[in-house]
Amino acid sequence: MITVESIPSLNRMFRFQWEQAQDSYVLLYPEGMIQLNGPAGEILALVDGERSVDAITRALESKFPDAEGIGGDVLEFLADAQQQRWITL
Repeated sequence: MITVESIPSLNRMFRFQWEQAQDSYVLLYPEGMIQLNGPAGEILALVDGERSVDAITRALESKFPDAEGIGGDVLEFLADAQQQRWITL
C-alpha cells in the first residue's frame, strides 16, 4: 500500500521520456508505448527512487501554485501506477 512516506521508483521494464512526436511524456516498454496525460507526466517526471510521495506533491505544488491541495490526487495516481506496475516502492 502506498502512503505519503513511500518512495516510488520507475519499474525497470519501462522507460519514461518526452516524445516530441506525441507532444507528451510516454512510458516505453518492449511491447509498446503508453502516452501519458499532462498531470501523469508531471508526476512521473518526479519519480526518481529518492523522493517520497510527499516530496513529489510539494514539488508539484511549488511548480503549479494554483494546484494546491493535490496530495490526494497524486497519491491516487501513484497507487494506480503501482497497480499497473509502472512503479515500484
